[in-house]
Amino acid sequence: MPKFQYNCRDRQGKVITGQEDAASSEDLLSRLQARDLIVVSIAQEGAAEQRHELPSQGIKASSRRKRYRIVSGDLVLFCRQLATLLGAGVTILRSLDIISKQVASTKFYNVIQDLEKNMEQGLSLHDAMAKHPKVFSELWVNLVESGEASGNLAIILDRLATYLERNAEFKKKLVSALSYPAILFIVGISAMLFMTIKIIPTFGELFKSFNVELPVLTKALMDISTVIRKYGILLFGGAVALFYMFRKFVSTKDGRRMVERLQFKLPIFGELFRALVVERFSSELSTLIESGVPILYSLEIAEQSVGNLVVADIIHDVKESVRDGRPLSLPLEKSGFFEPMVVQMVTIGEEVGELSPMLKKVNAYYQSYVENFLARLTAMFEPIMLIFMGFVIGIMVIGMFLPIFQIAKLG
Repeated sequence: MPKFQYNCRDRQGKVITGQEDAASSEDLLSRLQARDLIVVSIAQEGAAEQRHELPSQGIKASSRRKRYRIVSGDLVLFCRQLATLLGAGVTILRSLDIISKQVASTKFYNVIQDLEKNMEQGLSLHDAMAKHPKVFSELWVNLVESGEASGNLAIILDRLATYLERNAEFKKKLVSALSYPAILFIVGISAMLFMTIKIIPTFGELFKSFNVELPVLTKALMDISTVIRKYGILLFGGAVALFYMFRKFVSTKDGRRMVERLQFKLPIFGELFRALVVERFSSELSTLIESGVPILYSLEIAEQSVGNLVVADIIHDVKESVRDGRPLSLPLEKSGFFEPMVVQMVTIGEEVGELSPMLKKVNAYYQSYVENFLARLTAMFEPIMLIFMGFVIGIMVIGMFLPIFQIAKLG
C-alpha cells in the first residue's frame, strides 16, 4: 500500500503534518476530513510530481490571458470557485491549481501561483493572501483566517462570495444609474462648445460686413467666443492645475477629512453620501460577525476598510466604547452620524442575539434607499438638463439673430 505525506490544519489553525498508508490519495483525504482537519496538501512518497492528490484531466491553463489587470469580477469568481471546491473536499493547494488555470487575468494568475508557492513553504492561506494587500483586502484576510481557525473555511468563503456578489451587483446598479446623466451632460456641454467655437465666429464675420452697431447680447456672446478660442488652452491648463492641486489636498488626511465633512453637509447629496457609507459599513460588519469574527476585531476591520476617514474616526470611538464594556448601540447613537432606525435595529439585534441579521436588514434598507434616490435623480436630471440646454442655446440663437432683425428693420 502506498505511503502519503500530508499537510493539514486543525480548527485552531495549528499545522499538522505526517505520513500514512492509504489505498489512494482520495481515501486518505476522506480519513483526514473525518478527523475534522483542513487538508492543505497530500503527496505520495517517491512521486514528487504528484504533489496534488486529485487528477486534473481536461483542465489546461489558458494559453493566452484575456487581460493583465485584475477586475472585481475575478475576485468574485475566485472566491465562489474556491468555496465550491473546498466544499467538495478538494484540498486548498489543488483548488488553487485548478482555479489558476481558468483565470482571465495574467496578474491574478501570478498572484494565485504565489499563493500556492507560499503555502507549500508552510504559510497558511490567510498569511499568503496578506502578502498581496492590493488584491486581497483586510476583510478577505481576516475572514479567511477565521475560516481556517474554525475549520469552516468553505462556509466562510461562501459567505464572502455572497457578500462580494451583492456588492458588485450594487455597484453595477450605481454605475448604470449615473451613466445616462453623465452622457447627457457631456453631450450638452459639447453642443454649447461647438456653437461657441464654430457657429458664433461665423456669424461674427458676417456681422462685420454689415457695419452696424451690434446688440449688447451679441457683443457679449462674441467676446465669450473670442476668449474661449484664444485662451482655451490656458483655461484648460488652469482647470487641470486646479484639479491636480485639489487631488494633492485631498490626498492629505486633513484635506480628505475636510472634503468628506463637506460632502455630508451638501444639500440633497449629503444624505446620499451618508447612505453609501452606512450601506458599506453594515454590509461588512454583518458579514464579519456572521463569519464568527469577534465584534471588536470586526469593528477594527470595518474602521480600516470603510473608505471614509470621518466615519473611520467614528467607528474607532465606537470600538473603544465597546472595548470598555458598553453595548454597540450606545456609541452608535452618541456619534450622531447614524439614524435612530439604525440604532434601534442594532439595539434589538443585541438584545435577541441576532446582530448580524439585523445589520443585513439595515444594509438592504440603505441599498434600496440609494437605488431609489438615483432613480429619482435620473428622472429629474433629464428634463432639468434639457431645459438648461434649451435656455443657453436659445440665448445663443437670439443673440446671433438680433443683428439680422435690426438690419431687416432698417431696410
